[in-house]
Amino acid sequence: MALLVQVLRLVDSEKKAAMPYIYEAMDNAKEVIEKSFTNDEGKYKDVIAIIDTRWDCQLHRPLHAAGHYLNPEYFYSNPGLERNMEAVDGLYQYIRRLVSSQDVQNKILGELSAYRSASGHFGIDFAIRQRKTISPAQWWKNNGCSAPNLQDLAIKILSLTCSASV
Repeated sequence: MALLVQVLRLVDSEKKAAMPYIYEAMDNAKEVIEKSFTNDEGKYKDVIAIIDTRWDCQLHRPLHAAGHYLNPEYFYSNPGLERNMEAVDGLYQYIRRLVSSQDVQNKILGELSAYRSASGHFGIDFAIRQRKTISPAQWWKNNGCSAPNLQDLAIKILSLTCSASV
């Protein structure tokens, strides 16, 4: 349960924007819980059901999925993330919600291919080194200039703070 407390501390932290880290932290916590029950679903399924119920009603939002997708540390270390429908749907929902211009939305969708393929500034050596060493919002400030519309959206999403307090 200590990992769940760490997730809640992360979410309620005022020291750094938590948006890009919530999904990964929750997934890791659930994996550790499953392993602590020696991957015996009969032993851990009730615990995971309680966690999922709380997660779904309070923290599981498309905005968190978008933050996860735009976090370069997780995106580039998890090749399946670009096909994760929940993350992609969350990103697309927030493109529509935060960008009113269809022209700018289309530019963002076009710029996503450079991010996905790590081309242009996204793939240069120091951008690759910085994926895990600086905050995701700062990474986008430093390396997103070849995708300015996506850069603006990413910085908005990744700079958000969160709260688990009710």
